Amino acid sequence: MGRGQGWKVAPDGGRPRGRTCTHAAALPPLPAPGADAGCAQCRSRGWNWVRLRVCLSCGHVGCCDSSRGHHAHDHYVGTGHPVAVSIAPDEDWAWCFPDEVFLVRA
Repeated sequence: MGRGQGWKVAPDGGRPRGRTCTHAAALPPLPAPGADAGCAQCRSRGWNWVRLRVCLSCGHVGCCDSSRGHHAHDHYVGTGHPVAVSIAPDEDWAWCFPDEVFLVRA
């Protein structure tokens, strides 16, 4: 899937109309995490995670905000990389941190 053709802002009844993602047009394809993908920061502390997110800018895998470490969010804060995609097998969405919107496949 090429840049900008894979994601659009998800409808969200709880947010004002017209919310956009200023990053969606430039998002690269989803990197393929390895079969042993996990949150390295949690592993180093002996912690478990709930769900995993992969950064679309660099491929960093971190745990979600429901996990103890919030490492995907921490990665955004530390790097400014704007979008992370859920790599949970039952989820197919991304989150834009600065624009605070869910993205779904177009």
